[in-house]
Formats: sequence, C-alpha cells, structure tokens
Amino acid sequence: MSSHREAPEISKDPVADSTDVYAFVSPDQPDTVTLIANYVPLQLPSGGPNFYEFGDDVLYQIHVDNNGDGQAEISYQFQFTTQVADPGTFLYNVGPIESIDSANWNRKQFYNVAVVTDGGYSVLGSGLACPPCNIGPLSTPNSFYPGIAAAAVHDLGGGISVFAGQRAEAFYVDLGSIFDLGDLRPFENLHATFGLPGLSPAAGVNATNHLNVHSIAIQVPISAVTISGHPTIGVWTTASRQKARVYDADAGLYVNAGPFVQVSRLGNPLVNEVLIPLGQKDLWNSLPPGDDKQFAGYVTAPGLAGLLPVLYPGVFPNLAALVKSGKARADLEAILLTGIPAGLIKGFNNFTGTVLADMLRLNTSIPPASKPNIYGLLGGDPAGFPNGRRVADDVVAIELRAIAGVTYPLIDSSYTPDAAAGELTDGLTPANVAASPLGQFPYLGLPYSGYNEPS
Repeated sequence: MSSHREAPEISKDPVADSTDVYAFVSPDQPDTVTLIANYVPLQLPSGGPNFYEFGDDVLYQIHVDNNGDGQAEISYQFQFTTQVADPGTFLYNVGPIESIDSANWNRKQFYNVAVVTDGGYSVLGSGLACPPCNIGPLSTPNSFYPGIAAAAVHDLGGGISVFAGQRAEAFYVDLGSIFDLGDLRPFENLHATFGLPGLSPAAGVNATNHLNVHSIAIQVPISAVTISGHPTIGVWTTASRQKARVYDADAGLYVNAGPFVQVSRLGNPLVNEVLIPLGQKDLWNSLPPGDDKQFAGYVTAPGLAGLLPVLYPGVFPNLAALVKSGKARADLEAILLTGIPAGLIKGFNNFTGTVLADMLRLNTSIPPASKPNIYGLLGGDPAGFPNGRRVADDVVAIELRAIAGVTYPLIDSSYTPDAAAGELTDGLTPANVAASPLGQFPYLGLPYSGYNEPS
C-alpha cells in the first residue's frame, strides 16, 4: 500500500514490485512534468551486506497515454547493470564513499534510459550512475552523501533530467491498522470488535517511516508528452522479466531468455491493493490498462464500501443503503478509470475518454498550487490527486473518503454522504514522514541511513 506487496506473485519478487507512481507538473519548472516510479518496497536501511538495488534482469518502464486509448504512446525504459570491482570481498564498500565514482565503492549500478514511441526507439542516456545506498556515517559520510546523490541527477539535454537510486519512502500509511480488519486508529472506539475488548482512539502509526525505496524519476517538457488539444495524459509504470528463467546450479545464478513479459503494473494508488480481488491480482498485474474493462465491476461495486458499515456499525447508514441498492459507483469509475469529465466539478476535468483504464490522469494545463492541499481535489486543490499525484498527497484518506461516498453526489445530487465519510483517515499526514522532501527534482528526500535507524 499504495502498492507494496499487493499481489501474491509479485510479493515474492521485490525488485520488480512497483510501490508508488507520482505524476505532477513540476512546481519549480512548470513547463515540465515529473514522473516517478518507485520499486523495491519496505527497505530496512541497515539491510546489508547485500544492500538494495534495481534488478539487472528487469525492464522498468514509465508509460504515457496521450490520446486516451489506454495504450502507451510514449514509454521511458530503464535497464540496469551492476559492476563489482572486487568479487573477493564480502563488503559493499571498502572505505568511505566520498564521490559517485569512488574506488571504495565495490558494487556500483549504472543504467541506460530510452524512449519508445510510434516513431521508434531512441536512447536518451547510457552508462548513467546510480548513487550508493546510504549505509552510515563511516561508509557514506553525511558531509558527502548529499553531493553524491545530487551527482546522480543527470541532465540529458532537451529539458530532460533523470535519476535512479535509493530515496526515503514518502508514502505514509498505517499498514498495521488498515490490514487489521480496517481498524483505523482514530476511530477504534467505533469499530466492531467482534467480541474482543474495545479500543480507544489513537494517533496513526506510519509503518513506512524510516524505510527506503528505489526510485526512478524523469522530468520532461510538457510538450514532449502531450498532443495538441489534449492536455491530459495517463501515466503508469510496469516491470517486466524475460519469459524463461532457469537456475544454473554450476554457476550459481539464473539465466534468462526470451521476450520480456509484464509482471507488475501500477497507476492509481491502492487499486490492485484494495479493489481487485485476491484471485485476480496477478492477472491484473500482467495486463495493460486498456484491458481494464473486465475489472470495472470491482471499481463500481467495491468490496470495501460494503465492509465499512459492517466494520463500523451504525456509522455509515447512507453508504449501507447505497451499497444495498446495487447502484454502480459511476463516481469511482470516473475518478479511477476514465478521468473526471467537464461539468461534474466546476472548472475542472481530466477526462481522457470512454476507454476504461487504470492510469494516473494528469491535466497538464492546471498549474502547480501555490498552497497545496494534501487532500487534493477533495480539498479544493485541482493540482492534486486524482489529478495526477504529488509526493505529499494523502491518497489513503482521499480514496477512503471517496469509497465511503463523499464523491457520489457528483453523479447523484440527492445522495447525502454520512458525516463520518468526510473524516476518514488513518491518522497520518506528511508530518509523520521523518525525511524532508526536496524542493526540486527528484523531489523525494535523501534515503535514511542504516546506522541511524531509530530503536
């Protein structure tokens, strides 16, 4: 969550597991968009001696649909190569890493980035260096690490910048409470405890705080990803592996062959995690957004909407009646599968067309907010989720409130949301993230150090 370990098969393959996707008009360069795809979830910073890295055998892609067909017109591809300087030592580094090309750093990663369009395949950069993981004050000294990380931001020309490497996890979520039968800590006193002792309201606990991720970020001119008359784009990320994988026992490694096949996908946060049923999650991960019509029923009749009145008896009577009526949740279909058409929210739309496809939809003609609201469009801020997604947007609260019925009046003005629906939260805000985000690309904060983990 947002897409950490969301499906049975991908939970066993963390280097290919996409965790979050962000897409927003860059606040410091508003003629560009920033696209970020995070992988390798829930990294313990002290996890050595084999510290986290991208998979050399994984094809990572960030896709852009700019005509609303649920297919990629533009795909940015990233492929990685690991170089080991001294295979005779068990150490990640043999001394302080004081620069991005330090001889003391024993296991470096490099990558190539290319763009695929209808016009073909074009290499944008090759042999680009990733930064090291943040090990600790002796291995990655505090006085050097910010500069090393900055050196891993590569200017490719033409207004394009890229970064790939470890960053601090910015997505805040109380995993422990949510997956304990939706026991949201601020509302524990209202929960159906199933005969167990009741609990008192409590503050949320950020399960991802002080954890890291591996982030792929690219910043490109808006003109490079939009077509005339269509300012709204759809964005998602995928990871693919070659079709055949055989373990070579003599060499002690896997040998891969054949075409790449998709094993992970992520567009809107929480869709596969919360809406797609267990038996369909792996299938969903293997398909493009253009095939999502077959999953639309899980969006328009979400299981969580039916569970909330059961888990919180008497708190959501209007939602319970709505669920019992069997009316399709056209509001959720618009938010997650088509974009919001003009006329539902005054002055706003990010509609891409009638094709049902799970993508982050970003209307690039909407400028960055001068005072961003973490509740995005629900908070009166059209520059935030579900218009793209910014790093600080509280997507957990936004989607909980939408599923609970807050957005249903958009398509049925006679419906009155339950009072509690507009208050739903896991009790967290960006203040519960210890690492400060950056004000410029790649925006996610510096990774947490393994040496300085909190007890």
